[in-house]
Amino acid sequence: MRHILVFTLAAILCLTACKTPNEIEQEYGDAARQIIEMAENNSLVWDRLTYLTDYYPRRLSGSQMLEDAIDWSVEKLNEDGFEVSTQDVMVPHWVRGHEYATLLSPDQRNMPMLGLGGSIGTGGSPMTGEVLVVSGFDELEERAAEAEGKIVLFNYEYENYGQAVQYRVHAATRAAAHGAKAALIRSVTDFSMQTPHTGGMRYGEDVEKIPAAAITVEDAAWMHRMAKRGETIEVELYMEAEMLPDALSRNVIAELRGSEKPDEIVLIGCHIDSWDVGHGAMDDAGGCLVTWEAMRIIKELGLEPRRTIRLVLFTNEENGVRGGLEYRNKVMANGEIENHVLAFEVDFGVFTPLGFGYTGPESAFPVLEDIASLLEPIGAVTVREGSSGTVDVGPLNREGVAIMGLDVDVERYFWYHHTHADAMEILDKQEVQHCTAAVAVMTYIVADLPYRIDWIE
Repeated sequence: MRHILVFTLAAILCLTACKTPNEIEQEYGDAARQIIEMAENNSLVWDRLTYLTDYYPRRLSGSQMLEDAIDWSVEKLNEDGFEVSTQDVMVPHWVRGHEYATLLSPDQRNMPMLGLGGSIGTGGSPMTGEVLVVSGFDELEERAAEAEGKIVLFNYEYENYGQAVQYRVHAATRAAAHGAKAALIRSVTDFSMQTPHTGGMRYGEDVEKIPAAAITVEDAAWMHRMAKRGETIEVELYMEAEMLPDALSRNVIAELRGSEKPDEIVLIGCHIDSWDVGHGAMDDAGGCLVTWEAMRIIKELGLEPRRTIRLVLFTNEENGVRGGLEYRNKVMANGEIENHVLAFEVDFGVFTPLGFGYTGPESAFPVLEDIASLLEPIGAVTVREGSSGTVDVGPLNREGVAIMGLDVDVERYFWYHHTHADAMEILDKQEVQHCTAAVAVMTYIVADLPYRIDWIE
Protein backbone atom coordinates (compact mmCIF):
# COMPACT_ATOMS: atom_id res chain seq x y z
CA MET A 1 0.00 0.00 0.00
CA ARG A 2 1.32 3.43 -0.91
CA HIS A 3 1.52 5.82 2.00
CA ILE A 4 -1.43 8.22 2.28
CA LEU A 5 1.02 11.14 2.17
CA VAL A 6 2.05 10.10 -1.34
CA PHE A 7 -1.56 10.24 -2.49
CA THR A 8 -2.05 13.63 -0.88
CA LEU A 9 1.02 15.10 -2.56
CA ALA A 10 -0.01 13.52 -5.87
CA ALA A 11 -3.47 15.03 -5.57
CA ILE A 12 -2.01 18.48 -4.99
CA LEU A 13 0.31 18.02 -7.95
CA CYS A 14 -2.57 16.90 -10.15
CA LEU A 15 -4.66 19.96 -9.28
CA THR A 16 -1.95 22.13 -10.78
CA ALA A 17 -0.65 19.82 -13.49
CA CYS A 18 -3.54 17.67 -14.84
CA LYS A 19 -4.45 18.86 -18.29
CA THR A 20 -7.87 19.56 -19.75
CA PRO A 21 -8.79 17.88 -23.06
CA ASN A 22 -7.74 21.02 -24.97
CA GLU A 23 -4.43 21.10 -23.16
CA ILE A 24 -3.76 17.41 -23.90
CA GLU A 25 -4.37 18.11 -27.58
CA GLN A 26 -2.24 21.26 -27.50
CA GLU A 27 0.62 19.53 -25.70
CA TYR A 28 0.65 16.18 -27.47
CA GLY A 29 -1.38 16.50 -30.65
CA ASP A 30 1.62 17.09 -32.89
CA ALA A 31 3.58 14.19 -31.38
CA ALA A 32 0.58 11.87 -31.80
CA ARG A 33 0.23 12.83 -35.44
CA GLN A 34 3.95 12.24 -36.03
CA ILE A 35 3.77 8.83 -34.38
CA ILE A 36 0.75 7.77 -36.43
CA GLU A 37 2.36 8.97 -39.65
CA MET A 38 5.60 7.12 -38.98
CA ALA A 39 3.79 3.93 -37.99
CA GLU A 40 1.66 4.00 -41.12
CA ASN A 41 4.59 4.64 -43.47
CA ASN A 42 7.21 2.33 -41.99
CA SER A 43 7.32 -1.37 -42.87
CA LEU A 44 9.93 -2.37 -40.27
CA VAL A 45 7.38 -3.77 -37.82
CA TRP A 46 5.93 -5.96 -40.57
CA ASP A 47 9.31 -7.03 -41.89
CA ARG A 48 10.59 -8.03 -38.45
CA LEU A 49 7.36 -9.79 -37.56
CA THR A 50 7.58 -11.79 -40.77
CA TYR A 51 11.22 -12.66 -40.12
CA LEU A 52 10.62 -13.74 -36.53
CA THR A 53 7.71 -16.01 -37.39
CA ASP A 54 9.32 -17.44 -40.53
CA TYR A 55 12.63 -18.34 -38.89
CA TYR A 56 11.54 -18.92 -35.28
CA PRO A 57 8.09 -20.55 -35.22
CA ARG A 58 6.94 -23.06 -32.57
CA ARG A 59 8.57 -21.17 -29.68
CA LEU A 60 7.39 -23.44 -26.87
CA SER A 61 9.03 -23.06 -23.46
CA GLY A 62 12.08 -25.27 -23.12
CA SER A 63 12.71 -25.40 -26.88
CA GLN A 64 15.82 -24.29 -28.70
CA MET A 65 13.55 -22.38 -31.09
CA LEU A 66 12.42 -20.10 -28.27
CA GLU A 67 15.99 -19.45 -27.13
CA ASP A 68 17.07 -18.69 -30.71
CA ALA A 69 14.20 -16.20 -31.01
CA ILE A 70 15.32 -14.56 -27.76
CA ASP A 71 18.90 -14.30 -29.06
CA TRP A 72 17.65 -12.68 -32.27
CA SER A 73 15.53 -10.18 -30.31
CA VAL A 74 18.46 -9.17 -28.10
CA GLU A 75 20.66 -8.67 -31.17
CA LYS A 76 18.12 -6.47 -32.96
CA LEU A 77 17.25 -4.44 -29.86
CA ASN A 78 20.95 -3.71 -29.41
CA GLU A 79 21.12 -2.61 -33.04
CA ASP A 80 18.24 -0.22 -32.30
CA GLY A 81 20.36 1.40 -29.60
CA PHE A 82 18.41 0.37 -26.51
CA GLU A 83 19.75 -0.66 -23.13
CA VAL A 84 19.16 -4.43 -23.21
CA SER A 85 19.42 -7.14 -20.57
CA THR A 86 17.95 -10.58 -19.91
CA GLN A 87 16.51 -12.17 -16.79
CA ASP A 88 16.95 -15.91 -16.24
CA VAL A 89 13.72 -17.87 -15.77
CA MET A 90 13.27 -21.60 -15.20
CA VAL A 91 10.37 -22.78 -17.35
CA PRO A 92 8.33 -25.97 -17.85
CA HIS A 93 9.57 -28.22 -20.65
CA TRP A 94 6.72 -30.22 -22.16
CA VAL A 95 7.38 -32.13 -25.39
CA ARG A 96 4.56 -33.22 -27.71
CA GLY A 97 6.23 -35.97 -29.72
CA HIS A 98 4.35 -37.96 -32.34
CA GLU A 99 0.59 -38.23 -31.91
CA TYR A 100 -2.54 -39.27 -33.78
CA ALA A 101 -6.19 -40.19 -33.35
CA THR A 102 -7.90 -42.72 -35.61
CA LEU A 103 -11.62 -43.38 -35.73
CA LEU A 104 -12.21 -47.14 -35.86
CA SER A 105 -16.00 -47.33 -35.61
CA PRO A 106 -18.61 -46.59 -36.94
CA ASP A 107 -16.34 -45.15 -39.65
CA GLN A 108 -12.63 -45.59 -40.31
CA ARG A 109 -10.51 -42.46 -40.79
CA ASN A 110 -7.79 -40.34 -39.27
CA MET A 111 -8.99 -37.40 -37.19
CA PRO A 112 -7.09 -34.13 -36.81
CA MET A 113 -6.07 -33.78 -33.17
CA LEU A 114 -3.66 -31.97 -30.87
CA GLY A 115 -2.56 -33.17 -27.48
CA LEU A 116 -3.15 -30.64 -24.71
CA GLY A 117 -0.09 -29.00 -23.22
CA GLY A 118 1.00 -30.78 -20.06
CA SER A 119 -0.74 -34.04 -20.92
CA ILE A 120 0.93 -37.38 -20.43
CA GLY A 121 1.28 -39.80 -23.34
CA THR A 122 -0.38 -43.14 -23.95
CA GLY A 123 2.47 -45.15 -22.45
CA GLY A 124 4.45 -45.96 -25.55
CA SER A 125 1.71 -47.75 -27.47
CA PRO A 126 -1.66 -46.89 -29.00
CA MET A 127 -4.69 -46.81 -26.73
CA THR A 128 -7.97 -48.15 -28.09
CA GLY A 129 -11.25 -47.43 -26.38
CA GLU A 130 -14.95 -46.88 -26.66
CA VAL A 131 -15.96 -43.24 -26.54
CA LEU A 132 -18.51 -41.87 -24.09
CA VAL A 133 -19.80 -38.57 -25.48
CA VAL A 134 -21.17 -36.03 -23.00
CA SER A 135 -22.32 -32.46 -23.47
CA GLY A 136 -20.52 -31.15 -20.41
CA PHE A 137 -19.42 -31.73 -16.83
CA ASP A 138 -22.99 -32.01 -15.57
CA GLU A 139 -23.87 -34.83 -17.98
CA LEU A 140 -20.65 -36.63 -17.03
CA GLU A 141 -21.76 -36.61 -13.40
CA GLU A 142 -25.17 -37.99 -14.40
CA ARG A 143 -23.55 -40.77 -16.44
CA ALA A 144 -20.52 -41.36 -14.22
CA ALA A 145 -21.13 -45.11 -14.03
CA GLU A 146 -20.64 -45.37 -17.80
CA ALA A 147 -17.19 -43.69 -17.83
CA GLU A 148 -15.12 -46.54 -16.37
CA GLY A 149 -12.52 -47.64 -18.91
CA LYS A 150 -13.86 -45.31 -21.61
CA ILE A 151 -12.45 -42.38 -23.53
CA VAL A 152 -14.67 -39.47 -22.51
CA LEU A 153 -15.38 -36.80 -25.14
CA PHE A 154 -16.73 -33.43 -24.00
CA ASN A 155 -18.78 -31.92 -26.82
CA TYR A 156 -19.92 -28.87 -24.87
CA GLU A 157 -21.89 -26.00 -26.44
CA TYR A 158 -19.49 -23.09 -26.99
CA GLU A 159 -20.68 -19.87 -25.31
CA ASN A 160 -17.46 -17.90 -24.87
CA TYR A 161 -13.78 -18.54 -24.31
CA GLY A 162 -13.95 -18.22 -20.54
CA GLN A 163 -16.60 -20.93 -20.36
CA ALA A 164 -15.09 -23.21 -22.99
CA VAL A 165 -11.52 -23.13 -21.69
CA GLN A 166 -12.68 -24.83 -18.48
CA TYR A 167 -13.03 -28.02 -20.50
CA ARG A 168 -9.49 -27.74 -21.83
CA VAL A 169 -8.08 -27.19 -18.35
CA HIS A 170 -10.17 -29.65 -16.32
CA ALA A 171 -11.48 -32.36 -18.70
CA ALA A 172 -8.79 -34.91 -17.85
CA THR A 173 -9.25 -34.52 -14.10
CA ARG A 174 -13.04 -34.72 -14.28
CA ALA A 175 -12.98 -37.76 -16.55
CA ALA A 176 -10.29 -39.57 -14.56
CA ALA A 177 -12.30 -39.12 -11.36
CA HIS A 178 -14.83 -41.56 -12.83
CA GLY A 179 -12.32 -44.09 -14.15
CA ALA A 180 -11.93 -42.88 -17.73
CA LYS A 181 -8.76 -43.92 -19.56
CA ALA A 182 -8.43 -40.73 -21.66
CA ALA A 183 -10.20 -37.41 -22.27
CA LEU A 184 -11.00 -35.65 -25.52
CA ILE A 185 -12.49 -32.19 -25.88
CA ARG A 186 -14.16 -30.24 -28.62
CA SER A 187 -11.56 -27.60 -29.55
CA VAL A 188 -11.96 -24.25 -27.81
CA THR A 189 -13.29 -22.15 -30.67
CA ASP A 190 -16.54 -20.91 -32.19
CA PHE A 191 -15.39 -21.54 -35.78
CA SER A 192 -13.54 -24.42 -37.36
CA MET A 193 -12.28 -25.72 -40.68
CA GLN A 194 -11.18 -29.07 -39.24
CA THR A 195 -8.60 -27.20 -37.12
CA PRO A 196 -7.80 -28.63 -33.69
CA HIS A 197 -6.67 -26.22 -30.96
CA THR A 198 -4.09 -27.01 -28.30
CA GLY A 199 -3.52 -25.17 -25.01
CA GLY A 200 -2.62 -25.80 -21.41
CA MET A 201 -4.34 -28.27 -19.08
CA ARG A 202 -3.88 -29.28 -15.45
CA TYR A 203 -4.22 -32.46 -13.43
CA GLY A 204 -5.93 -32.58 -10.07
CA GLU A 205 -3.92 -33.92 -7.15
CA ASP A 206 -6.14 -36.83 -6.20
CA VAL A 207 -6.81 -38.52 -9.54
CA GLU A 208 -4.83 -40.67 -11.95
CA LYS A 209 -3.23 -38.79 -14.84
CA ILE A 210 -4.75 -39.73 -18.18
CA PRO A 211 -3.96 -38.54 -21.74
CA ALA A 212 -5.89 -35.48 -22.91
CA ALA A 213 -6.29 -34.11 -26.43
CA ALA A 214 -8.46 -31.81 -28.52
CA ILE A 215 -10.28 -32.85 -31.67
CA THR A 216 -12.07 -30.62 -34.16
CA VAL A 217 -15.51 -29.10 -33.69
CA GLU A 218 -16.70 -31.06 -36.71
CA ASP A 219 -15.55 -34.45 -35.41
CA ALA A 220 -16.86 -33.81 -31.90
CA ALA A 221 -20.28 -32.87 -33.25
CA TRP A 222 -20.32 -35.88 -35.60
CA MET A 223 -19.51 -38.30 -32.80
CA HIS A 224 -22.21 -36.75 -30.63
CA ARG A 225 -24.79 -37.25 -33.32
CA MET A 226 -23.69 -40.85 -33.80
CA ALA A 227 -23.83 -41.54 -30.07
CA LYS A 228 -27.37 -40.20 -29.89
CA ARG A 229 -28.32 -42.68 -32.64
CA GLY A 230 -27.01 -45.52 -30.52
CA GLU A 231 -23.84 -46.15 -32.51
CA THR A 232 -20.77 -47.54 -30.75
CA ILE A 233 -17.85 -45.20 -31.27
CA GLU A 234 -14.33 -46.54 -31.01
CA VAL A 235 -11.09 -44.55 -31.29
CA GLU A 236 -7.38 -45.34 -31.31
CA LEU A 237 -5.28 -42.67 -29.61
CA TYR A 238 -1.51 -42.42 -29.62
CA MET A 239 0.50 -39.72 -27.83
CA GLU A 240 4.21 -39.55 -27.00
CA ALA A 241 3.82 -36.43 -24.85
CA GLU A 242 6.00 -36.10 -21.77
CA MET A 243 7.13 -33.53 -19.24
CA LEU A 244 10.90 -33.09 -18.99
CA PRO A 245 12.82 -31.29 -16.20
CA ASP A 246 12.47 -27.51 -16.12
CA ALA A 247 14.69 -25.65 -18.58
CA LEU A 248 16.47 -22.30 -18.47
CA SER A 249 14.91 -19.47 -20.47
CA ARG A 250 14.97 -15.66 -20.28
CA ASN A 251 12.88 -12.53 -20.20
CA VAL A 252 14.23 -9.83 -22.52
CA ILE A 253 14.26 -6.31 -21.03
CA ALA A 254 15.02 -3.17 -23.06
CA GLU A 255 14.71 0.46 -22.00
CA LEU A 256 14.35 3.97 -23.30
CA ARG A 257 15.52 5.91 -20.26
CA GLY A 258 13.41 8.78 -18.99
CA SER A 259 14.71 12.32 -19.29
CA GLU A 260 13.53 13.64 -15.90
CA LYS A 261 12.15 10.72 -13.87
CA PRO A 262 14.13 7.69 -15.06
CA ASP A 263 13.26 5.66 -11.96
CA GLU A 264 9.55 5.79 -12.81
CA ILE A 265 8.58 3.09 -15.32
CA VAL A 266 5.93 2.64 -17.97
CA LEU A 267 6.20 -1.01 -18.93
CA ILE A 268 5.09 -2.30 -22.33
CA GLY A 269 5.25 -5.98 -23.08
CA CYS A 270 4.13 -9.23 -24.64
CA HIS A 271 5.15 -12.88 -24.50
CA ILE A 272 7.72 -14.19 -26.94
CA ASP A 273 6.95 -17.88 -26.40
CA SER A 274 4.21 -19.65 -28.36
CA TRP A 275 2.73 -23.10 -28.70
CA ASP A 276 4.56 -25.70 -30.74
CA VAL A 277 2.08 -25.56 -33.64
CA GLY A 278 1.74 -22.76 -36.17
CA HIS A 279 4.07 -19.77 -36.15
CA GLY A 280 2.63 -17.89 -33.17
CA ALA A 281 2.12 -14.79 -35.32
CA MET A 282 -0.87 -13.27 -33.55
CA ASP A 283 -0.13 -15.06 -30.27
CA ASP A 284 2.10 -13.35 -29.52
CA ALA A 285 4.88 -12.39 -31.94
CA GLY A 286 2.58 -9.62 -33.14
CA GLY A 287 2.30 -8.18 -29.64
CA CYS A 288 6.08 -8.32 -29.25
CA LEU A 289 6.86 -6.49 -32.49
CA VAL A 290 4.10 -3.92 -31.98
CA THR A 291 5.31 -2.92 -28.49
CA TRP A 292 8.96 -3.06 -29.59
CA GLU A 293 8.29 -0.90 -32.64
CA ALA A 294 6.24 1.54 -30.55
CA MET A 295 9.29 2.20 -28.36
CA ARG A 296 11.58 2.37 -31.39
CA ILE A 297 9.34 4.99 -33.08
CA ILE A 298 9.35 7.14 -29.96
CA LYS A 299 13.14 7.01 -29.96
CA GLU A 300 13.41 7.54 -33.73
CA LEU A 301 11.28 10.69 -33.55
CA GLY A 302 13.56 12.13 -30.88
CA LEU A 303 10.79 12.21 -28.29
CA GLU A 304 12.17 12.17 -24.76
CA PRO A 305 9.52 11.10 -22.24
CA ARG A 306 10.04 12.10 -18.64
CA ARG A 307 9.74 8.49 -17.46
CA THR A 308 11.50 5.34 -18.57
CA ILE A 309 9.72 3.16 -21.08
CA ARG A 310 10.61 -0.47 -20.41
CA LEU A 311 9.92 -3.19 -22.96
CA VAL A 312 9.65 -6.74 -21.59
CA LEU A 313 9.43 -9.77 -23.86
CA PHE A 314 8.15 -12.28 -21.32
CA THR A 315 8.96 -15.97 -21.58
CA ASN A 316 6.57 -18.84 -20.79
CA GLU A 317 3.16 -17.21 -20.81
CA GLU A 318 1.53 -20.13 -22.57
CA ASN A 319 2.12 -22.90 -20.06
CA GLY A 320 3.24 -21.40 -16.80
CA VAL A 321 3.49 -17.57 -16.70
CA ARG A 322 6.93 -18.07 -15.15
CA GLY A 323 8.31 -15.00 -16.94
CA GLY A 324 5.64 -12.69 -15.53
CA LEU A 325 6.03 -14.13 -12.05
CA GLU A 326 9.83 -13.89 -12.06
CA TYR A 327 9.68 -10.29 -13.28
CA ARG A 328 7.25 -9.44 -10.47
CA ASN A 329 9.51 -11.14 -7.94
CA LYS A 330 12.55 -9.25 -9.21
CA VAL A 331 11.01 -5.77 -9.02
CA MET A 332 9.54 -6.52 -5.60
CA ALA A 333 12.91 -7.71 -4.30
CA ASN A 334 14.76 -4.63 -5.51
CA GLY A 335 12.07 -2.22 -4.30
CA GLU A 336 11.17 -1.12 -7.81
CA ILE A 337 7.53 -2.17 -7.95
CA GLU A 338 6.29 1.14 -6.52
CA ASN A 339 7.97 2.89 -9.44
CA HIS A 340 5.74 1.19 -12.03
CA VAL A 341 3.24 3.76 -13.24
CA LEU A 342 1.55 1.45 -15.76
CA ALA A 343 2.11 -2.05 -17.17
CA PHE A 344 0.73 -2.25 -20.72
CA GLU A 345 0.61 -5.67 -22.40
CA VAL A 346 -0.45 -6.61 -25.94
CA ASP A 347 -1.60 -10.24 -26.15
CA PHE A 348 -5.04 -10.40 -27.72
CA GLY A 349 -4.08 -10.30 -31.36
CA VAL A 350 -2.94 -7.43 -33.57
CA PHE A 351 -6.08 -6.92 -35.61
CA THR A 352 -7.94 -3.59 -36.03
CA PRO A 353 -7.27 -1.57 -32.84
CA LEU A 354 -10.38 -0.25 -31.08
CA GLY A 355 -8.96 1.29 -27.93
CA PHE A 356 -7.76 0.19 -24.51
CA GLY A 357 -8.84 -1.77 -21.46
CA TYR A 358 -7.58 -0.39 -18.15
CA THR A 359 -7.48 -1.84 -14.64
CA GLY A 360 -6.41 0.75 -12.10
CA PRO A 361 -7.59 3.84 -10.23
CA GLU A 362 -10.81 5.17 -11.75
CA SER A 363 -9.50 8.71 -11.46
CA ALA A 364 -7.18 8.03 -14.42
CA PHE A 365 -9.99 7.44 -16.91
CA PRO A 366 -10.56 11.08 -17.96
CA VAL A 367 -6.87 11.52 -18.79
CA LEU A 368 -6.66 8.18 -20.61
CA GLU A 369 -9.76 9.07 -22.61
CA ASP A 370 -8.20 12.39 -23.59
CA ILE A 371 -5.09 10.57 -24.78
CA ALA A 372 -7.14 8.02 -26.72
CA SER A 373 -9.02 10.83 -28.46
CA LEU A 374 -5.78 11.67 -30.27
CA LEU A 375 -6.07 8.27 -31.99
CA GLU A 376 -9.30 9.18 -33.75
CA PRO A 377 -7.61 8.94 -37.21
CA ILE A 378 -7.16 5.19 -36.68
CA GLY A 379 -10.29 4.59 -34.60
CA ALA A 380 -8.65 3.42 -31.37
CA VAL A 381 -10.53 5.87 -29.16
CA THR A 382 -12.31 3.82 -26.50
CA VAL A 383 -11.11 3.31 -22.94
CA ARG A 384 -13.02 0.77 -20.90
CA GLU A 385 -12.76 -0.69 -17.44
CA GLY A 386 -11.02 -4.09 -17.36
CA SER A 387 -8.08 -5.29 -19.40
CA SER A 388 -7.71 -8.19 -21.87
CA GLY A 389 -4.53 -9.97 -22.86
CA THR A 390 -2.68 -9.06 -19.66
CA VAL A 391 -1.65 -12.42 -18.20
CA ASP A 392 2.05 -11.59 -17.83
CA VAL A 393 1.44 -8.27 -16.09
CA GLY A 394 -1.32 -9.76 -13.95
CA PRO A 395 1.14 -10.54 -11.11
CA LEU A 396 2.09 -6.84 -11.05
CA ASN A 397 -1.55 -5.83 -10.87
CA ARG A 398 -2.06 -8.09 -7.87
CA GLU A 399 0.61 -5.99 -6.14
CA GLY A 400 -1.20 -2.74 -6.94
CA VAL A 401 0.26 -1.75 -10.33
CA ALA A 402 -2.22 -0.35 -12.85
CA ILE A 403 -2.37 -2.41 -16.04
CA MET A 404 -3.65 -1.92 -19.58
CA GLY A 405 -4.36 -4.06 -22.64
CA LEU A 406 -4.85 -3.12 -26.28
CA ASP A 407 -8.43 -3.78 -27.40
CA VAL A 408 -8.71 -5.04 -30.97
CA ASP A 409 -11.42 -6.56 -33.14
CA VAL A 410 -11.26 -10.14 -31.85
CA GLU A 411 -13.88 -11.70 -34.12
CA ARG A 412 -11.23 -13.91 -35.76
CA TYR A 413 -8.90 -14.33 -32.79
CA PHE A 414 -10.26 -17.62 -31.48
CA TRP A 415 -10.52 -19.06 -34.99
CA TYR A 416 -6.72 -19.32 -35.04
CA HIS A 417 -5.86 -19.44 -31.34
CA HIS A 418 -3.32 -22.21 -30.56
CA THR A 419 -3.60 -23.81 -34.00
CA HIS A 420 -1.42 -24.59 -37.01
CA ALA A 421 -3.18 -21.65 -38.70
CA ASP A 422 -1.62 -18.96 -36.51
CA ALA A 423 0.70 -17.64 -39.22
CA MET A 424 1.42 -14.33 -40.96
CA GLU A 425 -1.30 -14.93 -43.53
CA ILE A 426 -4.03 -14.17 -40.98
CA LEU A 427 -2.59 -10.70 -40.25
CA ASP A 428 -2.93 -7.44 -42.14
CA LYS A 429 0.00 -5.04 -42.45
CA GLN A 430 -2.01 -1.86 -41.92
CA GLU A 431 -3.79 -3.29 -38.88
CA VAL A 432 -0.41 -4.16 -37.35
CA GLN A 433 0.86 -0.64 -38.10
CA HIS A 434 -2.23 0.90 -36.49
CA CYS A 435 -1.76 -1.27 -33.39
CA THR A 436 1.79 0.06 -33.23
CA ALA A 437 0.58 3.64 -33.46
CA ALA A 438 -2.01 3.13 -30.72
CA VAL A 439 0.53 1.61 -28.34
CA ALA A 440 3.14 4.27 -29.11
CA VAL A 441 0.83 7.25 -28.57
CA MET A 442 -0.61 5.93 -25.31
CA THR A 443 2.79 4.84 -24.00
CA TYR A 444 4.61 8.04 -24.87
CA ILE A 445 2.05 10.38 -23.34
CA VAL A 446 1.59 8.37 -20.13
CA ALA A 447 5.38 8.30 -19.79
CA ASP A 448 5.70 12.04 -20.41
CA LEU A 449 2.85 13.53 -18.36
CA PRO A 450 4.05 15.75 -15.50
CA TYR A 451 2.04 13.57 -13.06
CA ARG A 452 1.54 9.84 -12.56
CA ILE A 453 -1.80 8.62 -13.89
CA ASP A 454 -2.04 6.13 -11.03
CA TRP A 455 -1.78 8.90 -8.43
CA ILE A 456 -4.55 11.13 -9.73
CA GLU A 457 -7.29 11.82 -7.19
